[in-house]
Amino acid sequence: MSSAITAPTYDPINTATSLATKSTADAQQTLTTKTNAARATASALTQLGSAISGFQTSLASLGGLGKSILAQSATLSDSTFGSATAKSSAAAGTYSLFVQQVASAGKVSYDNVPNATAAGGSLTVNVGGASPFNVDLSAANTDGGTLSVREIAAAINNASGNTGLVSAGVITVPTVDANGNVTGSAMRLVLTAKNTGAASNISLSTTNSDLQSTLGAQPTSTTAGKDAVILLDAQYKTTTDPTTGATTTQLTGTQVTQASNTFTNIDGVAFTATRAQGSGNDPITLTVGTDSKSTASNAQAFVDAYNKLKSAIDAMLDPGDTSNNKAAGAFANDSGVKALQTRLVDLLRPTVGGLSLASYGITASRDGSLSLDSTRLNRQLALNPGGLDQLMGSAAAGSPSGVLGNLDTYLDLWSDSADGQIQQRTSANTKLQSDLGKRQDDLNTKYDDAYNRYLKQFSALQTLQAQMTNNVTMFDAIFSSDKSS
Repeated sequence: MSSAITAPTYDPINTATSLATKSTADAQQTLTTKTNAARATASALTQLGSAISGFQTSLASLGGLGKSILAQSATLSDSTFGSATAKSSAAAGTYSLFVQQVASAGKVSYDNVPNATAAGGSLTVNVGGASPFNVDLSAANTDGGTLSVREIAAAINNASGNTGLVSAGVITVPTVDANGNVTGSAMRLVLTAKNTGAASNISLSTTNSDLQSTLGAQPTSTTAGKDAVILLDAQYKTTTDPTTGATTTQLTGTQVTQASNTFTNIDGVAFTATRAQGSGNDPITLTVGTDSKSTASNAQAFVDAYNKLKSAIDAMLDPGDTSNNKAAGAFANDSGVKALQTRLVDLLRPTVGGLSLASYGITASRDGSLSLDSTRLNRQLALNPGGLDQLMGSAAAGSPSGVLGNLDTYLDLWSDSADGQIQQRTSANTKLQSDLGKRQDDLNTKYDDAYNRYLKQFSALQTLQAQMTNNVTMFDAIFSSDKSS
Protein backbone atom coordinates (compact mmCIF):
# COMPACT_ATOMS: atom_id res chain seq x y z
CA MET A 1 0.00 0.00 0.00
CA SER A 2 1.53 3.38 -1.05
CA SER A 3 1.65 6.33 1.39
CA ALA A 4 -1.36 8.65 1.40
CA ILE A 5 0.50 11.52 3.08
CA THR A 6 1.95 13.72 0.31
CA ALA A 7 1.99 17.13 2.10
CA PRO A 8 5.45 18.80 2.38
CA THR A 9 7.41 18.46 5.62
CA TYR A 10 7.99 21.77 7.48
CA ASP A 11 10.86 22.78 9.75
CA PRO A 12 8.93 24.80 12.39
CA ILE A 13 11.86 27.11 13.31
CA ASN A 14 12.90 28.03 9.76
CA THR A 15 9.33 28.37 8.65
CA ALA A 16 8.36 30.57 11.63
CA THR A 17 11.44 32.76 11.09
CA SER A 18 10.70 33.16 7.39
CA LEU A 19 7.02 34.02 7.85
CA ALA A 20 7.63 36.39 10.79
CA THR A 21 10.35 38.19 8.85
CA LYS A 22 8.08 38.50 5.81
CA SER A 23 5.22 39.90 7.91
CA THR A 24 7.44 42.76 9.24
CA ALA A 25 9.76 43.24 6.26
CA ASP A 26 8.16 46.37 4.78
CA ALA A 27 7.89 48.11 8.14
CA GLN A 28 11.46 47.10 9.05
CA GLN A 29 12.85 48.44 5.78
CA THR A 30 11.12 51.79 6.29
CA LEU A 31 12.29 51.98 9.89
CA THR A 32 15.88 51.04 9.01
CA THR A 33 16.01 53.72 6.32
CA LYS A 34 14.76 56.38 8.74
CA THR A 35 17.11 55.23 11.50
CA ASN A 36 20.15 55.33 9.22
CA ALA A 37 19.13 58.77 7.99
CA ALA A 38 18.79 60.03 11.58
CA ARG A 39 22.23 58.67 12.46
CA ALA A 40 23.74 60.31 9.38
CA THR A 41 22.05 63.60 10.32
CA ALA A 42 23.45 63.41 13.86
CA SER A 43 26.95 62.85 12.50
CA ALA A 44 26.58 65.63 9.94
CA LEU A 45 25.30 68.09 12.56
CA THR A 46 28.34 67.34 14.70
CA GLN A 47 30.62 67.93 11.72
CA LEU A 48 28.83 71.14 10.75
CA GLY A 49 28.97 72.43 14.32
CA SER A 50 32.68 71.66 14.49
CA ALA A 51 33.35 73.37 11.16
CA ILE A 52 31.45 76.52 12.17
CA SER A 53 33.09 76.58 15.60
CA GLY A 54 36.54 76.24 14.07
CA PHE A 55 35.86 79.12 11.68
CA GLN A 56 34.57 81.36 14.48
CA THR A 57 37.70 80.58 16.49
CA SER A 58 39.75 81.76 13.53
CA LEU A 59 37.68 84.94 13.32
CA ALA A 60 38.33 85.62 17.00
CA SER A 61 42.09 85.08 16.61
CA LEU A 62 42.19 87.47 13.65
CA GLY A 63 39.70 90.11 14.71
CA GLY A 64 38.86 89.57 18.36
CA LEU A 65 39.26 92.14 21.10
CA GLY A 66 42.36 94.22 20.40
CA LYS A 67 43.16 92.30 17.20
CA SER A 68 42.96 93.16 13.55
CA ILE A 69 43.72 91.78 10.10
CA LEU A 70 45.86 94.87 9.56
CA ALA A 71 49.20 94.45 11.34
CA GLN A 72 51.40 97.34 12.36
CA SER A 73 55.13 97.08 12.97
CA ALA A 74 57.38 99.01 15.32
CA THR A 75 61.06 99.08 14.41
CA LEU A 76 63.99 100.62 16.22
CA SER A 77 67.01 102.28 14.67
CA ASP A 78 69.16 100.44 17.23
CA SER A 79 67.71 97.22 18.65
CA THR A 80 70.61 96.69 21.07
CA PHE A 81 68.88 98.96 23.57
CA GLY A 82 65.40 97.46 23.43
CA SER A 83 62.52 96.10 21.40
CA ALA A 84 59.10 97.36 20.36
CA THR A 85 55.74 96.03 19.20
CA ALA A 86 52.72 97.79 17.77
CA LYS A 87 49.01 97.00 17.85
CA SER A 88 46.87 97.51 14.77
CA SER A 89 45.51 100.67 16.40
CA ALA A 90 48.94 102.31 16.51
CA ALA A 91 49.21 105.36 14.31
CA ALA A 92 51.94 105.43 11.73
CA GLY A 93 54.71 107.79 12.69
CA THR A 94 58.28 108.31 13.87
CA TYR A 95 59.24 108.82 17.49
CA SER A 96 62.49 109.62 19.25
CA LEU A 97 63.51 108.26 22.66
CA PHE A 98 66.55 107.83 24.85
CA VAL A 99 67.09 105.12 27.50
CA GLN A 100 68.71 106.75 30.53
CA GLN A 101 68.29 103.81 32.91
CA VAL A 102 66.80 100.33 32.87
CA ALA A 103 64.78 98.96 35.76
CA SER A 104 66.25 96.29 38.01
CA ALA A 105 64.96 94.21 40.90
CA GLY A 106 66.12 94.48 44.48
CA LYS A 107 68.32 91.65 45.72
CA VAL A 108 69.95 90.72 49.03
CA SER A 109 72.39 87.96 50.02
CA TYR A 110 73.21 86.58 53.46
CA ASP A 111 76.36 84.52 54.02
CA ASN A 112 77.08 82.18 56.93
CA VAL A 113 73.44 81.31 57.52
CA PRO A 114 73.50 78.41 60.00
CA ASN A 115 72.60 75.16 58.31
CA ALA A 116 71.50 73.63 61.61
CA THR A 117 69.14 76.21 63.04
CA ALA A 118 66.78 75.39 65.87
CA ALA A 119 63.23 75.44 64.52
CA GLY A 120 60.88 78.08 65.86
CA GLY A 121 59.98 81.72 65.64
CA SER A 122 59.10 83.64 62.51
CA LEU A 123 60.75 85.53 59.68
CA THR A 124 59.35 88.81 58.34
CA VAL A 125 60.07 89.78 54.74
CA ASN A 126 59.70 93.38 53.58
CA VAL A 127 59.65 94.12 49.85
CA GLY A 128 59.48 97.81 49.03
CA GLY A 129 56.11 99.38 49.64
CA ALA A 130 54.23 96.07 49.72
CA SER A 131 52.81 94.76 52.97
CA PRO A 132 55.35 92.59 54.82
CA PHE A 133 54.64 88.89 55.02
CA ASN A 134 55.56 86.44 57.76
CA VAL A 135 57.15 83.01 57.47
CA ASP A 136 56.39 80.48 60.20
CA LEU A 137 59.77 78.87 60.91
CA SER A 138 58.19 76.29 63.22
CA ALA A 139 56.29 74.83 60.28
CA ALA A 140 59.26 75.21 57.92
CA ASN A 141 61.07 72.19 59.35
CA THR A 142 60.09 69.12 57.31
CA ASP A 143 62.35 66.35 58.62
CA GLY A 144 61.95 66.74 62.36
CA GLY A 145 65.59 67.76 62.85
CA THR A 146 67.19 71.17 62.72
CA LEU A 147 66.16 73.86 60.26
CA SER A 148 68.34 73.97 57.14
CA VAL A 149 69.01 76.94 54.87
CA ARG A 150 67.16 75.18 52.07
CA GLU A 151 64.10 74.69 54.29
CA ILE A 152 64.17 78.41 55.13
CA ALA A 153 64.29 79.30 51.41
CA ALA A 154 61.44 76.89 50.64
CA ALA A 155 59.36 78.34 53.48
CA ILE A 156 59.83 81.86 52.09
CA ASN A 157 58.80 80.77 48.60
CA ASN A 158 55.72 78.91 49.87
CA ALA A 159 54.56 81.49 52.40
CA SER A 160 50.90 82.41 51.90
CA GLY A 161 51.70 86.12 51.94
CA ASN A 162 54.37 85.80 49.25
CA THR A 163 52.10 86.60 46.33
CA GLY A 164 54.55 87.36 43.54
CA LEU A 165 56.85 89.41 45.77
CA VAL A 166 60.15 87.58 46.21
CA SER A 167 61.95 84.35 45.34
CA ALA A 168 64.50 82.72 47.63
CA GLY A 169 67.37 80.44 46.69
CA VAL A 170 70.52 78.92 48.17
CA ILE A 171 74.07 79.11 46.80
CA THR A 172 77.03 77.12 48.09
CA VAL A 173 80.14 79.33 48.14
CA PRO A 174 83.74 78.47 49.13
CA THR A 175 85.24 79.90 52.31
CA VAL A 176 88.76 81.31 51.99
CA ASP A 177 91.31 82.10 54.71
CA ALA A 178 93.60 85.14 54.86
CA ASN A 179 96.08 83.42 52.58
CA GLY A 180 93.54 82.74 49.89
CA ASN A 181 93.23 79.07 50.66
CA VAL A 182 89.84 77.38 50.38
CA THR A 183 89.00 76.02 53.80
CA GLY A 184 85.47 74.80 53.23
CA SER A 185 82.11 76.00 52.04
CA ALA A 186 79.22 78.08 53.35
CA MET A 187 75.57 78.47 52.49
CA ARG A 188 74.36 81.78 51.04
CA LEU A 189 70.67 82.70 51.22
CA VAL A 190 69.71 84.88 48.24
CA LEU A 191 66.41 86.75 47.93
CA THR A 192 65.39 88.48 44.70
CA ALA A 193 62.33 90.65 44.18
CA LYS A 194 60.07 89.38 41.41
CA ASN A 195 59.23 92.90 40.25
CA THR A 196 61.64 95.60 39.13
CA GLY A 197 61.73 99.16 40.35
CA ALA A 198 63.02 101.33 43.17
CA ALA A 199 60.23 100.00 45.38
CA SER A 200 61.54 96.43 45.20
CA ASN A 201 64.23 96.63 47.90
CA ILE A 202 64.23 93.74 50.37
CA SER A 203 64.89 93.54 54.10
CA LEU A 204 64.49 90.77 56.68
CA SER A 205 63.89 90.47 60.40
CA THR A 206 63.44 87.37 62.54
CA THR A 207 62.49 86.25 66.05
CA ASN A 208 64.58 83.07 65.74
CA SER A 209 67.57 83.54 68.06
CA ASP A 210 69.88 81.32 65.96
CA LEU A 211 69.19 83.45 62.88
CA GLN A 212 69.04 86.82 64.59
CA SER A 213 72.75 87.58 64.30
CA THR A 214 72.78 86.74 60.58
CA LEU A 215 69.42 87.83 59.20
CA GLY A 216 68.92 90.64 61.68
CA ALA A 217 72.16 92.29 60.63
CA GLN A 218 73.13 93.95 57.38
CA PRO A 219 73.14 91.53 54.43
CA THR A 220 76.41 90.43 52.89
CA SER A 221 75.49 92.20 49.65
CA THR A 222 72.64 94.37 48.49
CA THR A 223 71.52 95.31 45.00
CA ALA A 224 69.13 98.21 45.10
CA GLY A 225 66.12 98.10 42.85
CA LYS A 226 65.98 100.80 40.19
CA ASP A 227 63.25 102.42 38.13
CA ALA A 228 63.50 102.62 34.38
CA VAL A 229 63.96 106.13 32.94
CA ILE A 230 63.53 107.19 29.31
CA LEU A 231 63.22 110.49 27.51
CA LEU A 232 60.42 110.84 24.96
CA ASP A 233 60.89 113.23 22.02
CA ALA A 234 64.58 113.08 22.88
CA GLN A 235 67.00 115.31 21.03
CA TYR A 236 70.27 117.11 21.49
CA LYS A 237 69.97 120.88 21.59
CA THR A 238 72.91 123.20 21.22
CA THR A 239 72.80 126.62 22.84
CA THR A 240 75.27 129.49 22.54
CA ASP A 241 76.14 131.82 25.38
CA PRO A 242 75.58 135.33 23.97
CA THR A 243 78.32 136.75 26.16
CA THR A 244 81.09 134.23 25.77
CA GLY A 245 80.04 132.61 22.55
CA ALA A 246 80.56 129.19 24.13
CA THR A 247 78.25 126.44 22.92
CA THR A 248 76.64 123.78 25.07
CA THR A 249 74.94 120.63 23.81
CA GLN A 250 72.30 119.12 26.06
CA LEU A 251 69.99 116.11 25.73
CA THR A 252 66.37 117.17 26.18
CA GLY A 253 63.02 115.43 26.19
CA THR A 254 60.07 114.44 28.38
CA GLN A 255 61.30 112.20 31.17
CA VAL A 256 59.24 109.14 32.05
CA THR A 257 60.11 107.12 35.16
CA GLN A 258 58.47 103.83 36.10
CA ALA A 259 59.16 100.48 37.77
CA SER A 260 58.78 98.42 34.60
CA ASN A 261 61.07 98.38 31.59
CA THR A 262 58.08 98.25 29.22
CA PHE A 263 56.71 101.66 28.30
CA THR A 264 53.28 102.15 26.69
CA ASN A 265 53.18 105.94 26.50
CA ILE A 266 52.83 105.91 22.72
CA ASP A 267 49.29 104.74 21.88
CA GLY A 268 49.26 101.18 20.61
CA VAL A 269 53.03 100.77 21.00
CA ALA A 270 54.99 98.89 23.66
CA PHE A 271 58.69 99.68 23.98
CA THR A 272 60.81 97.48 26.27
CA ALA A 273 64.20 98.84 27.32
CA THR A 274 66.97 96.26 27.76
CA ARG A 275 70.10 98.41 28.11
CA ALA A 276 70.86 101.98 29.09
CA GLN A 277 72.42 104.34 26.54
CA GLY A 278 75.62 106.14 27.29
CA SER A 279 76.38 109.84 27.25
CA GLY A 280 76.73 111.01 23.68
CA ASN A 281 74.69 108.16 22.17
CA ASP A 282 72.16 109.25 19.58
CA PRO A 283 68.48 108.93 20.56
CA ILE A 284 66.73 105.82 19.25
CA THR A 285 64.27 106.32 16.41
CA LEU A 286 61.09 104.24 16.69
CA THR A 287 59.14 103.93 13.44
CA VAL A 288 55.54 102.67 13.33
CA GLY A 289 54.06 101.58 10.02
CA THR A 290 52.13 98.86 8.22
CA ASP A 291 53.58 95.37 8.53
CA SER A 292 52.76 94.11 5.04
CA LYS A 293 54.13 90.61 5.62
CA SER A 294 52.10 89.99 8.78
CA THR A 295 49.02 91.58 7.25
CA ALA A 296 49.30 89.25 4.24
CA SER A 297 49.70 86.31 6.63
CA ASN A 298 46.54 87.35 8.48
CA ALA A 299 44.63 87.77 5.22
CA GLN A 300 45.78 84.32 4.05
CA ALA A 301 44.70 82.82 7.39
CA PHE A 302 41.21 84.27 6.83
CA VAL A 303 41.09 82.89 3.28
CA ASP A 304 42.20 79.43 4.45
CA ALA A 305 39.70 79.36 7.34
CA TYR A 306 36.83 80.41 5.06
CA ASN A 307 37.72 77.83 2.41
CA LYS A 308 37.86 75.09 5.04
CA LEU A 309 34.34 75.93 6.24
CA LYS A 310 33.07 76.22 2.67
CA SER A 311 34.50 72.81 1.73
CA ALA A 312 32.78 71.19 4.71
CA ILE A 313 29.41 72.73 3.84
CA ASP A 314 29.77 71.96 0.12
CA ALA A 315 30.38 68.28 0.92
CA MET A 316 27.23 68.15 3.04
CA LEU A 317 25.18 69.71 0.21
CA ASP A 318 26.67 67.52 -2.55
CA PRO A 319 23.77 66.04 -4.62
CA GLY A 320 25.79 62.89 -5.32
CA ASP A 321 26.06 60.94 -8.55
CA THR A 322 24.16 57.65 -8.78
CA SER A 323 25.81 56.76 -12.09
CA ASN A 324 29.17 56.68 -10.33
CA ASN A 325 27.86 55.30 -7.04
CA LYS A 326 28.62 58.58 -5.29
CA ALA A 327 26.31 59.11 -2.32
CA ALA A 328 24.63 62.45 -1.74
CA GLY A 329 25.67 64.62 1.21
CA ALA A 330 23.74 64.47 4.46
CA PHE A 331 22.08 67.83 3.75
CA ALA A 332 21.73 67.53 -0.02
CA ASN A 333 18.03 68.46 0.16
CA ASP A 334 18.22 70.75 3.20
CA SER A 335 17.10 74.28 2.35
CA GLY A 336 18.37 75.66 5.65
CA VAL A 337 21.97 74.56 5.10
CA LYS A 338 21.71 75.75 1.49
CA ALA A 339 20.66 79.17 2.81
CA LEU A 340 23.70 79.09 5.12
CA GLN A 341 25.97 78.47 2.15
CA THR A 342 24.43 81.34 0.18
CA ARG A 343 24.49 83.78 3.10
CA LEU A 344 28.19 83.24 3.73
CA VAL A 345 28.93 84.30 0.16
CA ASP A 346 26.72 87.41 0.49
CA LEU A 347 28.56 88.50 3.65
CA LEU A 348 31.82 88.77 1.70
CA ARG A 349 30.51 91.49 -0.60
CA PRO A 350 30.36 94.72 1.43
CA THR A 351 32.01 97.89 0.17
CA VAL A 352 33.46 100.76 2.19
CA GLY A 353 34.29 103.99 0.40
CA GLY A 354 34.13 102.21 -2.93
CA LEU A 355 36.58 99.52 -1.78
CA SER A 356 35.85 95.81 -1.50
CA LEU A 357 37.78 92.73 -0.47
CA ALA A 358 38.71 92.31 -4.11
CA SER A 359 40.41 95.71 -3.94
CA TYR A 360 42.81 94.16 -1.40
CA GLY A 361 43.38 91.00 -3.44
CA ILE A 362 40.83 88.72 -1.74
CA THR A 363 38.74 87.30 -4.56
CA ALA A 364 36.38 84.38 -5.17
CA SER A 365 36.97 81.78 -7.86
CA ARG A 366 34.24 80.14 -9.95
CA ASP A 367 33.56 77.49 -7.29
CA GLY A 368 33.23 80.17 -4.60
CA SER A 369 36.51 79.50 -2.80
CA LEU A 370 38.68 82.48 -1.90
CA SER A 371 42.24 83.26 -2.92
CA LEU A 372 44.69 86.04 -2.05
CA ASP A 373 46.70 88.12 -4.48
CA SER A 374 49.54 89.43 -2.26
CA THR A 375 50.78 91.85 -4.91
CA ARG A 376 47.41 93.56 -5.17
CA LEU A 377 47.10 93.53 -1.36
CA ASN A 378 50.44 95.28 -0.85
CA ARG A 379 49.70 97.80 -3.57
CA GLN A 380 46.38 98.76 -1.98
CA LEU A 381 47.87 98.80 1.53
CA ALA A 382 50.37 101.37 0.34
CA LEU A 383 47.50 103.54 -0.90
CA ASN A 384 45.00 103.02 1.91
CA PRO A 385 46.07 100.74 4.78
CA GLY A 386 43.11 101.73 6.95
CA GLY A 387 40.62 100.62 4.31
CA LEU A 388 41.37 96.94 4.90
CA ASP A 389 40.74 97.34 8.61
CA GLN A 390 37.42 99.05 7.92
CA LEU A 391 36.36 96.33 5.51
CA MET A 392 37.34 93.39 7.70
CA GLY A 393 36.25 95.04 10.93
CA SER A 394 36.11 93.22 14.25
CA ALA A 395 34.66 89.97 15.58
CA ALA A 396 34.91 91.18 19.18
CA ALA A 397 31.85 90.32 21.26
CA GLY A 398 29.66 93.35 21.87
CA SER A 399 31.12 95.43 19.06
CA PRO A 400 31.10 93.41 15.83
CA SER A 401 31.77 95.21 12.58
CA GLY A 402 32.78 94.63 8.98
CA VAL A 403 33.13 91.26 7.31
CA LEU A 404 34.50 89.52 10.41
CA GLY A 405 31.77 90.84 12.67
CA ASN A 406 28.97 90.09 10.22
CA LEU A 407 30.18 86.54 9.64
CA ASP A 408 30.57 85.87 13.35
CA THR A 409 27.16 87.36 14.20
CA TYR A 410 25.38 85.35 11.52
CA LEU A 411 27.12 82.12 12.44
CA ASP A 412 26.03 82.63 16.06
CA LEU A 413 22.53 81.88 14.79
CA TRP A 414 23.82 78.38 14.05
CA SER A 415 26.40 77.81 16.77
CA ASP A 416 24.71 79.32 19.84
CA SER A 417 24.64 76.55 22.43
CA ALA A 418 21.26 77.63 23.81
CA ASP A 419 19.05 78.11 20.78
CA GLY A 420 21.23 78.03 17.67
CA GLN A 421 20.26 76.02 14.61
CA ILE A 422 22.75 73.25 15.40
CA GLN A 423 21.34 72.86 18.91
CA GLN A 424 17.71 72.97 17.74
CA ARG A 425 18.31 70.47 14.96
CA THR A 426 20.29 68.19 17.25
CA SER A 427 17.53 68.21 19.86
CA ALA A 428 14.88 67.44 17.23
CA ASN A 429 17.03 64.67 15.71
CA THR A 430 17.72 63.18 19.14
CA LYS A 431 13.97 63.03 19.80
CA LEU A 432 13.44 61.44 16.38
CA GLN A 433 16.08 58.81 17.15
CA SER A 434 14.37 58.10 20.46
CA ASP A 435 10.99 57.71 18.73
CA LEU A 436 12.51 55.45 16.10
CA GLY A 437 14.05 53.38 18.85
CA LYS A 438 10.63 52.91 20.46
CA ARG A 439 9.12 52.00 17.08
CA GLN A 440 11.90 49.46 16.63
CA ASP A 441 11.08 47.97 20.03
CA ASP A 442 7.40 47.74 19.03
CA LEU A 443 8.30 46.12 15.71
CA ASN A 444 10.58 43.64 17.50
CA THR A 445 7.65 42.71 19.74
CA LYS A 446 5.42 42.28 16.69
CA TYR A 447 8.03 40.04 15.09
CA ASP A 448 8.38 37.95 18.26
CA ASP A 449 4.60 37.52 18.49
CA ALA A 450 4.39 36.40 14.85
CA TYR A 451 7.36 34.08 15.23
CA ASN A 452 5.92 32.42 18.33
CA ARG A 453 2.51 32.05 16.68
CA TYR A 454 3.96 30.47 13.54
CA LEU A 455 6.30 28.28 15.54
CA LYS A 456 3.38 26.93 17.57
CA GLN A 457 1.27 26.29 14.46
CA PHE A 458 3.99 24.51 12.46
CA SER A 459 5.24 22.59 15.45
CA ALA A 460 1.67 21.21 15.82
CA LEU A 461 1.58 20.47 12.09
CA GLN A 462 4.91 18.67 12.35
CA THR A 463 3.54 16.55 15.20
CA LEU A 464 0.36 15.73 13.23
CA GLN A 465 2.42 14.78 10.18
CA ALA A 466 4.53 12.46 12.28
CA GLN A 467 1.41 10.78 13.72
CA MET A 468 -0.16 10.34 10.27
CA THR A 469 3.05 8.88 8.90
CA ASN A 470 3.19 6.39 11.75
CA ASN A 471 -0.44 5.35 11.10
CA VAL A 472 0.24 4.85 7.39
CA THR A 473 3.28 2.75 8.20
CA MET A 474 1.20 0.64 10.58
CA PHE A 475 -1.59 0.14 8.01
CA ASP A 476 0.92 -0.83 5.35
CA ALA A 477 2.36 -3.43 7.64
CA ILE A 478 -1.06 -4.87 8.52
CA PHE A 479 -2.43 -5.07 4.98
CA SER A 480 0.82 -6.37 3.56
CA SER A 481 0.68 -9.28 6.05
CA ASP A 482 -2.92 -10.13 5.14
CA LYS A 483 -2.10 -10.38 1.42
CA SER A 484 0.83 -12.63 1.95
CA SER A 485 -1.10 -15.19 4.03
